[in-house]
Amino acid sequence: MKIDWLKPLVGRPGPFATVYLDATPSAEAGDRDVANRWRAVRRSLERQSAPSAVLDELEAAVLRPTRVAGAHGRVLIAEDGGVVVDRVLRTPPAVATGVWLPVPALLQAALAADEAVDALCVAVDRSGADFWPCDAAGRASAARETFEGPNDEVSKTSSPGTKRATIESRAEDSWKRNAAAVAAEIDRRVNDGRPEIVLLTGDVRAVNLVRAELGQDAGHRTVEVAGGGRGHGVRAADFEASVEDALDSYRERRREVVLAEFRQDQGREEGAVSSVDDVVAVLARGQVKALVLAEELARDAAAVLAAPGDGIGGTDRLDGLLGGRTLWIGPDPMHVATSRSDLEDLGVTEGLEELPAPSALLRAAIAQDAALTFAPEGSVDLMDGVGATLRWHDDGTPKEVAATMSGDGDRFTTPR
Repeated sequence: MKIDWLKPLVGRPGPFATVYLDATPSAEAGDRDVANRWRAVRRSLERQSAPSAVLDELEAAVLRPTRVAGAHGRVLIAEDGGVVVDRVLRTPPAVATGVWLPVPALLQAALAADEAVDALCVAVDRSGADFWPCDAAGRASAARETFEGPNDEVSKTSSPGTKRATIESRAEDSWKRNAAAVAAEIDRRVNDGRPEIVLLTGDVRAVNLVRAELGQDAGHRTVEVAGGGRGHGVRAADFEASVEDALDSYRERRREVVLAEFRQDQGREEGAVSSVDDVVAVLARGQVKALVLAEELARDAAAVLAAPGDGIGGTDRLDGLLGGRTLWIGPDPMHVATSRSDLEDLGVTEGLEELPAPSALLRAAIAQDAALTFAPEGSVDLMDGVGATLRWHDDGTPKEVAATMSGDGDRFTTPR
């Protein structure tokens, strides 16, 4: 999963307000429900001494409707300068929470974002196509854009003075030319926007013609989805369900690609590392291709935030994640170490800060454009619940040793 959307947070001093909210309007009260949920969160943040200016910025953002249909959540992260992150989540949180902390509470947001897919929907017929982005539930997240092919002789209806064979030949030629134009437009959008997946639907003959004309990159990203189209009569609910199924399958494949690579490289004892100490070492060297975290770690973070605790969402226990491990960071995002002295040995003496280990790991991963994958329980062996696949390795890279040989199998557990 790409986590570049979190990059605006890197290098900011904090503190931050992190808000998780059910953004689903009810049929009866509409957006007033969302406003009521926000008011409860605002009171909690006020008790945590969050500045009024920050809360006002958050309120202005929260009260802007998402225009997303169906159940969904929202994460917002703000600092003194305003709202830095505002993202729709596929699943609303069980409990609305708001915390004011030196660092943003990112694990729950990252797990929710792991469900997101950058998808482009394309509905085609024999005249052209409609394009629109869709969210993780298959709903349109922006208005459709229309593209018309260059040829308008698409009907085989007879006309006086023209032979039927000629009409049919012209129509089929127009279909092919329009399909080629649509395919070229898909290729252009894939090249410019780099969507992870293209969901192609519509007239069956047009779909086949378009697929045959796609370039290699777009062709690899394209999946056919039944039930959609450009005209009236499309059963929107059925189509959205089909899109959601297609995206669920894609998410599983995307995750498994990373986990399979991790298992393979871990078995070869190169190309992957596990444990907090080893992951810190490769993050500090800029080697990480994908950070792998136990899924339970994010769920534990969500439970801590939602737990009652003096009206502040249990923030006093956030440091308990990963066994209470803390790490040290410096002003550069690549400055991450297990101890203050490690950074001082590198000549870093200013701007040092001790952070909960999950926050420091995510900060360093974001800064070096690493991906993030959450591993379901039992899918891979993660010492301390943390691992990483690597872009490269050398003699200075920590060596992995199989759990059965290490005598340290107890650490291959889900973190708390």
